[in-house]
Amino acid sequence: MLFFSRLILSVAACLLLSLGTPTHAAEDGWISLFDDKTLEGWEKVGNQKSVWEVKDGAISGSGPASMLVCTSGPYTNFRYRAEIKINDGGNSGLYFRTTRKPGFSDGYEAQIDSTHRDPIRTGSLYGLCHVYKQHVKPDTWFTYDLEVRDDVWRGRNMTRIKVTIDGNELYEYLDFALTHKHGHFAFQQHDPGSKVSIRKVQVMPVD
Repeated sequence: MLFFSRLILSVAACLLLSLGTPTHAAEDGWISLFDDKTLEGWEKVGNQKSVWEVKDGAISGSGPASMLVCTSGPYTNFRYRAEIKINDGGNSGLYFRTTRKPGFSDGYEAQIDSTHRDPIRTGSLYGLCHVYKQHVKPDTWFTYDLEVRDDVWRGRNMTRIKVTIDGNELYEYLDFALTHKHGHFAFQQHDPGSKVSIRKVQVMPVD
């Protein structure tokens, strides 16, 4: 019995390593992608002069344009959430189903923007469904929650994307174009005037 218990533990550890997912504790099915201390499991892509660092238990992005990509994945169907704060005049994006080395147009982007000159605000799926009302004030923490899954509606294949902010569901977007089929998570540093903070980054794979 002891032998089989050790064997099961060894197999479970190997599965975690093979998935490339940081081994942060899961809670109620949620898996943490950020350890609150380091950028382990994340990689900067783009302008190397941009700054991604950990401050006060949160990921902080500033400087020239770049992306911070989660190295685990790819993911297809999931719930994904994070607590985010954007500065006054700042612009960022929460990317999902993006490529491993993305540019700004790769993958779905949930916009992060309270007062930037771009009027497309937080809650938008950039280029697909735009929200112009300000749901989140600048320099204020809020929770972004996305539910993404492939489905069939009236005989047509599509991807459902449900967007929720601070527990309030804004809408469910049905992407019949199946624009992005699977991929990684990433955050955008849009421009030198933007400062984004991110914490409690979690994913829950779903069937």
